[in-house]
Amino acid sequence: MRQIRNFSIIAHIDHGKSTLADRLIQYAGLVDQRQFRDQILDTMDIERERGITIKSNTVTLPYTSRKGEEFDLNLIDTPGHVDFSYEVSRALASCEGVLLLIDAAQGVQAQTLANMYAAVEQDLTIIPVINKIDLPSADIDRVKEEIEIDLGLDSDSALLCSAKEGIGIEDILEAITERIPPPKGDKNAPLTALIFDAHYDPFRGTVVSCRVFNGSVHPGDTIRLMFFGATYLVEEVGFFRLTREPRKELSAGEVGYLIAGIKTVSDTRIGDTITLDHNPAPAPWHGFKEVKPVVFSSIYPISSEDYQSLAEALEKYKLNDAALVYQKDSSAALGQGFRCGFLGLLHLEIVQERLEREYNQSIIMTVPSVQYRYHLKDGQTVVVDNPQYYPDPMTIDYSEEPFIRATIMIPESYLGNIMTLCRERRGTNPQIHYPTPGRVELKYDLPLAEVIYDFYDKLKSLTRGYGSFDYEMIGYQTSDLVKLDILVNGEKVDALSLMVHRDRARARAVQICERLKDEIPRQMFKIPIQGAIGGAIIARSTISAFRKDVTAKCYGGDITRKRKLLEKQKKGKQRMKMVGSVEIPQGAFVAVLKSDTD
Repeated sequence: MRQIRNFSIIAHIDHGKSTLADRLIQYAGLVDQRQFRDQILDTMDIERERGITIKSNTVTLPYTSRKGEEFDLNLIDTPGHVDFSYEVSRALASCEGVLLLIDAAQGVQAQTLANMYAAVEQDLTIIPVINKIDLPSADIDRVKEEIEIDLGLDSDSALLCSAKEGIGIEDILEAITERIPPPKGDKNAPLTALIFDAHYDPFRGTVVSCRVFNGSVHPGDTIRLMFFGATYLVEEVGFFRLTREPRKELSAGEVGYLIAGIKTVSDTRIGDTITLDHNPAPAPWHGFKEVKPVVFSSIYPISSEDYQSLAEALEKYKLNDAALVYQKDSSAALGQGFRCGFLGLLHLEIVQERLEREYNQSIIMTVPSVQYRYHLKDGQTVVVDNPQYYPDPMTIDYSEEPFIRATIMIPESYLGNIMTLCRERRGTNPQIHYPTPGRVELKYDLPLAEVIYDFYDKLKSLTRGYGSFDYEMIGYQTSDLVKLDILVNGEKVDALSLMVHRDRARARAVQICERLKDEIPRQMFKIPIQGAIGGAIIARSTISAFRKDVTAKCYGGDITRKRKLLEKQKKGKQRMKMVGSVEIPQGAFVAVLKSDTD
């Protein structure tokens, strides 16, 4: 165990985690120049296009130090986005130390702080690394000052590197072997292994990534997953070296994979403990919790005949992504579909994009919503994430919605714009902190429903890309919530209903009515589009009718002849309106989802 080091790289989005991992892999000689490609640990097309890590990966790097000692360095790669923060916390629980990467041009950002606190909670050794020192805009002295003031770390211990140019890579590897402690553990104790990730292999079933804390596991052992209590026979164990490398055993202190005929990824839980069935550990490894979705949206196929293929696609997708939760749903306007729960808005986007690309599904998503709590007068509490199940307003005592504490880091010149944005989104309890001259850290309590819509896009455009955003859930707060119904030609369209705060209802209703007016084709009769709360109409726009000139055949004569023809036309239009139904095109549902700025 003295020759093993388990570490992770943590950073704000876009500070160069994947590039540094590439250089470490190249330095260790795991891949030759011909087979190398950028972001080598990111295996999905969508990860490579967006330049983000969605699924964490692991790799064991062989390294010979300057003193001639041989080490196995286990790099546990983590996603950078806030939606996957639980996965990051489980990956950190498998390490003894981290490289905290900071961009030499941008300095300390919101998620740099959030990730560092996560590492401090796990009591890990933190090595600060200043990356991108080759940039013309790099300001190393300012970043060192931020490391001292904001992070409370010793800036003299910070390493300088450029992952892109390969500068300072050997110094980082030396620091890992010298500063990060070797793992502790007892090889003879009962097996205790933490699951920090799992992915699906179509030929072998679920491949579990785990860190062994105590004991050892061999092919042929019967293991038990402590959360479900399910038992499996181990077929293969080994290390990740870009490809899977089988071994005779995984023992205390090591990080590797385990294949045991587990059918789906959802049979495993990130943070669960693996132990031996005949000699179980006395208690699971600490820190496990169930991941709960926070954003909900319904998915419908564009054509109702595609419902079955969408069901199969979701089933296959669930094999790879255990965080997705879904159940059957139906809508009068859109037919049969599925109600899905996501970890956040990025998770929702990724699921939508992967279903369209990898499974060739054409889908419509309804407006994302969150879980609201309604406390009824009879003492019951109802949790609602779908406007269809909104309780009778007469029975509601009071309602609550989830709030988050947002940490926003921005250049000082954008402070006024961002405070206005937060106030518009019902932000409360502002706290302003100046970490260094010219930079501001803002903290706001915001309703989650106001953030999931288009807050992040607005923040980025108002700060020209320099703003960074991180959040944590702080629980539920009392709020005046109402159900906004959209009526087309006097009929409710359930797929367009949404739950909103009373103060925001009119603005939202006006926006939806205007959007639908542009999208719904004209008919031979007038079509009113209305926004309503209960029986009260709060917004309206009207699609004007096509008009046939029925008086064209009248040449002169008495005015009563023309009036008679116009009256006849008016009666015909009224009758048509009674029996005519309005088809809402699919594009209208998509248009309502777009933000105000589109």
